[in-house]
Amino acid sequence: MAHKKGAGSTKNGRDSKSKRLGVKCFQGHPVQAGNILIRQRGLSFKPGDNVGVGKDYTLYALTEGLVSFKKKKKKTSISVSATL
Repeated sequence: MAHKKGAGSTKNGRDSKSKRLGVKCFQGHPVQAGNILIRQRGLSFKPGDNVGVGKDYTLYALTEGLVSFKKKKKKTSISVSATL
């Protein structure tokens, strides 16, 4: 029996935390101003009406309303309609 751990087991004991990316509010979901709609890396989803973009490409609602998605060719845009 070895009295020390193998070199691999001590050097491989780390991993990064998951970043919790993805869609947070889906089609027809009511949101308030400031609510996060999507967390993403790069602009996979484009901002539409009443949607802002953070410095880490997070899309968030600028006004209160209902979420809607529109697909155009390869990119999907997300909008917030101001009517509830």
